[in-house]
Amino acid sequence: MNQILKFKLDGVECMGYKDQYITNAAAENGFYIPTLCNIPGVKPRGACRICNVRVNGKLMTACTTPLANGMVIECQTEELKDLRKAIIELMLTEGNHFCPSCEKSGNCELQALAYRFNITVPRFKYQFPERDIEASHPKLIKDHNRCILCKRCIRVIKDEQGRNIFAFGKRGNRITINIDTELANDISDENARMAYEICPVGAILLRENAFREPIGKRKFDHVPIGIEMERFHK
Repeated sequence: MNQILKFKLDGVECMGYKDQYITNAAAENGFYIPTLCNIPGVKPRGACRICNVRVNGKLMTACTTPLANGMVIECQTEELKDLRKAIIELMLTEGNHFCPSCEKSGNCELQALAYRFNITVPRFKYQFPERDIEASHPKLIKDHNRCILCKRCIRVIKDEQGRNIFAFGKRGNRITINIDTELANDISDENARMAYEICPVGAILLRENAFREPIGKRKFDHVPIGIEMERFHK
């Protein structure tokens, strides 16, 4: 039987379980903490930093911080909202994100968070980096212009022997996430579809499947991101 823990989130008394991460405990209590790298059921890595909260006054990533009894957590302060907004703006300006021409538009979590945080013109200068598009694989296309290095694909997509189909390449500010050419030749339809679906942006696409779901009928076209797990606390 899981040990029940009590904690306070934005002044509201809440309950969770031992070994539960703050993001999950918050969601069960009706608080949405945004994240672009976290996947339910997969060990978190804290790659995107959007889920930053203050725990007993200290800034911490909610997806990697286990719940503890008596925690006092700040989630929706103006400081934290601006920090998350700044991170999203950096992602938008650091890559090449042209939403109107992107297959993932309407299903893109980065785009949905930009709408949630009312981002129109980022405060940072657009970098417009020159990046490649890997289009030689039989089932997948990897667009490095849209990749935000969240590591979801690295952590989840493996072949039958447990080998990573995606991996880091290069170093420093030129780092990329690449597809292993040899393993990608034998990737199953199921793994290819999963890679496309877990990518929060339009960096991993299925070949010959573009725009089969009409714009206007996609996940975030009518329902804002996070609304399904969010209740309003007065």
